[in-house]
Amino acid sequence: MAGGAADERSVAARVFAVADAFERGGELTLSEVARRAGLPVSTTHRLLAEWVQWGGLVRGEDGRYRVGIKLWKLGVRQPTARRLREAALPYLEDLLEATGEHVHLAVRDDLNAVYLERFSGEGAVPVISDVGTVLPLHATGVGLVLLAYAPADVFDAVMEARPRKFLPNTLTGEQELRERLASIRATGLSVSVEEMTRGAFSVAAPVRDSTGAVVAAVSIIASAGRVNEPQFALGVRMAARGISAALGYAR
Repeated sequence: MAGGAADERSVAARVFAVADAFERGGELTLSEVARRAGLPVSTTHRLLAEWVQWGGLVRGEDGRYRVGIKLWKLGVRQPTARRLREAALPYLEDLLEATGEHVHLAVRDDLNAVYLERFSGEGAVPVISDVGTVLPLHATGVGLVLLAYAPADVFDAVMEARPRKFLPNTLTGEQELRERLASIRATGLSVSVEEMTRGAFSVAAPVRDSTGAVVAAVSIIASAGRVNEPQFALGVRMAARGISAALGYAR
C-alpha cells in the first residue's frame, strides 16, 4: 500500500479500489487516485492506464482523470436510470421542438449532477454539459434543484467541500445558497444566469417519482439575453410534470 506494507488485495480488488476513488465524481490527479485507493503510485499508474484503454476513465490534457462514457453507460443501464430516461424522452423531445435550445435531464450522484440526457437545437448557445457530464450541484440549474430537495447532510457536505466560484454569479456562501434553495422549494423552479457558462442562463424544475421524492431535474439552457421570456419556465414546468406523471406521481 502507499505506506510500504504488503498489499494482500487481489488484482480485482485493486482495480475496484481505483474505480471507488471516483465515487464523488470530479477529476483527480494520479497521486489523488493513489491516495484514495490506498495503492502505490506505480501500481495506480498502471491500473489507470488499463482503465483508460478500456474506456472507463479519460485522461485530460492536464493529466487529470475522470469517469469515461463507457463506465457511465454501464451505470445508466441499471433499471431505475433506464426507466427514467425512457419516461422522459418524449417530453424532452417536445421541449426541444418547442424551444430549439439545450434540453437536459440530470440526477444527483452524491455532490454532483450527472447528465443522463441532452438534446440541442442547431443554434443553441455553447455549453459544457453533455451526456455523462458530471458537474457540482451548487453551480448548475439542475444541480441547484437537486440540492434543494436533497437531505440536509448533502448541503452540509457541499459547504464542507468549499464550493468553487466558477463565475461572478456563482453562489458559494452558506447563507446565500440556503436562501436560493428555499426559493427553489417555494417556487418549484431554479433560474440561473451565467453561473457556470458565460452568456447562458438555465431554468430547471424537479422531477418526482411515485412516492413524491425528487429523483431528477429537467432544464433548458439558452442565451442569457432571453432570461425574461416566459415560455422557457412554462415549458420546463410542463415537461417536469409530464415526466413525473409518467413515473407515477400524482399531485
